[in-house]
Amino acid sequence: MNLTSIENHLVNLSFGLLMIALISYWFNIIFPQSEQIGILARISTTITNIVIGIALLMRWITHGYFPLSNLYESLLFLSWGTTLVHLILEKQNNSKLIGAISSPISLFTIAFATMSLPIDMKKASPLVPALRSNWLMMHVSIMMISYATLIIGSLLSVLFLIVSRGKNINLKGKSYNYNSIHNAELKYNNTYIAYTENPKNINLLERIDNLSYRTIGLGFPLLTIGIIAGAIWANEAWGSYWSWDPKETWALITWLIFASYLHTRLTKSWQGKKPAILASIGFLVIWICYLGVNFLGKGLHSYGWLPF
Repeated sequence: MNLTSIENHLVNLSFGLLMIALISYWFNIIFPQSEQIGILARISTTITNIVIGIALLMRWITHGYFPLSNLYESLLFLSWGTTLVHLILEKQNNSKLIGAISSPISLFTIAFATMSLPIDMKKASPLVPALRSNWLMMHVSIMMISYATLIIGSLLSVLFLIVSRGKNINLKGKSYNYNSIHNAELKYNNTYIAYTENPKNINLLERIDNLSYRTIGLGFPLLTIGIIAGAIWANEAWGSYWSWDPKETWALITWLIFASYLHTRLTKSWQGKKPAILASIGFLVIWICYLGVNFLGKGLHSYGWLPF
């Protein structure tokens, strides 16, 4: 059995582990008193992250370049990044909600990479001249980690909108400051109910809103660094920092959306559903930037082009 076969088996194993993690997280949300299920979900996700990491490392060793040169490799890396960010956030916040919403994304990316892409796109090929640079590791890896973080953060905003459906929510607390008292107004059946709650007993909506804000706040600086690194690399490779390539344009749109989200949160000009809607739009824009550009047209970032 060669290294390529082992790599394929590891990727297939990660799919099965993610399925177990997904079912376990959802079961644990329904039956939160079942601690063993929660432990199983966390262990499955941890093993998945390790398995995907080993598969990427084997590909790196076998072919001699950092495995982020085509769509298949980037999908594997996105799954690895999503599970990594998920585990970090879950440990920091002790919340199974993160796993419940991020596991489907990790499962989708692995399934898409293994079941939808043609075999030729899964094969490693010699790097084109523009990719033979140390910037490949820095720029693309940071961008993928930022995508993973922002996807989880924006999904939490989607969850906020689902849970708050039918209610006019106006959160007034400092969601970025756990040391403060959280204030909110809940309008239900045209009646305002004002309440104050200790952070330790924060209600579900405040908790989701808080997690979303903090996660997006983590992913946005990574996105900024990734775009700057890409501009420097572009100048070295193509002689221009910015060329309005489709990928560059959508990366800028993604940056502007999440910059607007953070601005509204920091200035408190928007609270409750409005910023959540903006972050939810960001979720769609990320996927357009990452996958949609590959479907809609070619450009300078066409190395992972996926034909119809």
